Amino acid sequence: MSLKNIVNKVKKEVKVVQGEETKDKQYENHNTYNTEAEAIEAFERSKHKLFDVNEWTNMSGINSTFELYNPQGRRSSSNSLEKGYYIKIILPATTMDNWVRITDKRTEENFAEFVVHPSEQPQERGDDDAEVEHFFIKEASSTFRVTREGNTLYGYEIGRNEGINNQGKEAGARSIINTFVAEGGWALFQELQWDKLTRYLVHLEETPA
Repeated sequence: MSLKNIVNKVKKEVKVVQGEETKDKQYENHNTYNTEAEAIEAFERSKHKLFDVNEWTNMSGINSTFELYNPQGRRSSSNSLEKGYYIKIILPATTMDNWVRITDKRTEENFAEFVVHPSEQPQERGDDDAEVEHFFIKEASSTFRVTREGNTLYGYEIGRNEGINNQGKEAGARSIINTFVAEGGWALFQELQWDKLTRYLVHLEETPA
């Protein structure tokens, strides 16, 4: 990497920390089967794993806690994920809740995904003064996706507009801790978490602990 590129990267990182710029990231794993029939059967299991968010907590090793909630803020069963529902995420070794809202869900013959955005807590929906209870800004998104192409399954986590929630009323009292989490703990843990999840979705890590 040239000196100019290093300088530009540092400048961008400073702007990200200051809440002036965002990042895009993508994680992917795939698994190829001997026959298309095997891949079709495995894809059905992938879809179940994708929408069974509560079960993500039980993946092996160091892992975040994932809990599904309905729009009224009540815990929901694993198989009821729908647009408008919420997911509470607690990172390892922390007690801080991070909330995302499911803004889209799509299923097709060989394709399934849902999209989330950082949000307020479900009980505070519609409150103009509600804080975004997440270390990323509300414009950030994560798309969780599984697809089948022939004999191969693909699992994705696609992050867009990942900016730190440390500016204005949306950050509230969390601005400092949001910066610390986004640039510290999550920056180190993000690749491990989403690599683990995308492996799990395509059955490279077959059974939760």
